[in-house]
Amino acid sequence: QVQLVESGGGLGQAGGSLRLSCAASGSASSINVMGWYRQAPGKQRELVALIRSSDRTNYADSVKGRFIISRDNAKNTLYLQMNSLKPEDTAVYYCYVERIGRAYWGQGTQVTVSS
Repeated sequence: QVQLVESGGGLGQAGGSLRLSCAASGSASSINVMGWYRQAPGKQRELVALIRSSDRTNYADSVKGRFIISRDNAKNTLYLQMNSLKPEDTAVYYCYVERIGRAYWGQGTQVTVSS
């Protein structure tokens, strides 16, 4: 089992920055993929960014050039640096981990961007 705890959400302004963190505990070794998804009201959950154990990253087109995903393996912590925020970035952001073929989700953290 892997437990995920997100932090760092809140209210941001358009053009500003926020940083999300996700601390993994429990059986946190052998994690293959870590990432962030988000879900806005009335919309489906969508991929924001992924980072693999090889450090290869993938980003949604909507956040490329603005968001940066990173991980600290020593701390089993995932980060999402969100820059140049837009109102359409408003959503609940979920931490995601894939370990030995099984997916784990955090409880979500609200990000609200005002114009």
